[in-house]
Amino acid sequence: MSTKQGGLRMTPQKRLLLTSGRSHPELAAEVAQHLGAELSPVSAYDFANGEIFVRFDESVRGCDVFILQSHTSPINKWLMEQLIMVDAARRASAKRITIVCPFLGYARQDKKHRGREPITARLVLDMFTRAGADRVMTVDLHTSQIQGFFDGPVDHLFALPLLTGHVARRYAGEPITVVSPDAGRVRVAERWTDRLGSPLAIIHKRRDPDVPNQVKVFEVVGDVKDRLCVVVDDMIDTGGTIAKASETLFENGAKDVVVAATHGILSDPAPQRLEEAGIAEVIVTNTLPIPEDRRFEHLTVLSIAPMLAQAIEEVFSDGSVTSLFDEPKSDI
Repeated sequence: MSTKQGGLRMTPQKRLLLTSGRSHPELAAEVAQHLGAELSPVSAYDFANGEIFVRFDESVRGCDVFILQSHTSPINKWLMEQLIMVDAARRASAKRITIVCPFLGYARQDKKHRGREPITARLVLDMFTRAGADRVMTVDLHTSQIQGFFDGPVDHLFALPLLTGHVARRYAGEPITVVSPDAGRVRVAERWTDRLGSPLAIIHKRRDPDVPNQVKVFEVVGDVKDRLCVVVDDMIDTGGTIAKASETLFENGAKDVVVAATHGILSDPAPQRLEEAGIAEVIVTNTLPIPEDRRFEHLTVLSIAPMLAQAIEEVFSDGSVTSLFDEPKSDI
C-alpha cells in the first residue's frame, strides 16, 4: 500500500516475479537459482477435456512479471498455457508482463511461400499482445524479422557466445572451418567465423540435372579438406539436413565434423540419424527439454540459464540487454 510521509505519497519498492509454465521446469528452476529468486508458485492442471486451468498462488499486483515457457512438444498445449498465464497476470493487475520464450513456437512460419498460406509467427505474437504481454524475450529466432511482428520491445538473445566458447575451448589448436548447411544460414555462420577466426564454407544444394525429380545434390563451396568442420544452424529438428551435410563434408575430405545449434528439437528419427552420421559432437543448448530417450553418446547440452537470468535482471533494472553480447563472455 502507498503511505504518506511529509506530504508525499510513497510507492512500494519495485518487485520482480518469475514464474513458469509446465513445459520446462528444470530450466525455470535453474534461471531462478541464477537470479537468486524463488519461482512464484502457480496452480496449473488439465481438465478432463484437455482445457487448461492456471491460477497464481500469490499476489502479482504491481509486479514486474516474467513468465517462462519454452514451446516444446505438444507445442499447442504449452503455447496456450502461456497465453492463459499472461491473461491471468494482466487481470491480477501485474505492472508489466514479459513472456520469456527460449524457443518461440511457429517461428519457421514467418512468411508466405505460396498463396493461401498463413504467417503463423505473426499470429502467435498477435495473440500474446491481445492477452496482455508487454515484452518478449527469446533466443535465436529463426529469422530476425519476427521481432517486428510484436508491437513492443523484443529482447532477442543469442547463444553464439556460449556455443563458440565451448568449441574454442574444446577444439583449441584444430584447423577449423565453419560450415553453413545452406545459403539461408550464411549470416549466422559469418558471425561464427568472426568469433573463431576461421574460414567459411557453404553447402550448396541443387537438383541433379541427370535424374528427373531427384532430390538435391549437395556441393561444398570452400576449403574443408583435412579440417575440423563446424556445421552451424539455429535448430536441429529431424536431423536430415545435418546428416546429409556431414556426409557431404566427409566425402570432400573433412577430418571430422562437429554440429552446433541453439535449439535441439530432435524429433524422430534425429537421434538415430545423428548417431549414425559419424559426427564427433552435436552441441545444443537447453532452450528445449531433451528427454533421456532423445539423448545419444556424442550429444552435449549447454545451459542457457545464466544468460536468461542476466537478461531478466537487465530488463528488471532498466539496464542494457545488448551489453550482454558486446564481448564474448566465458561464464554464459
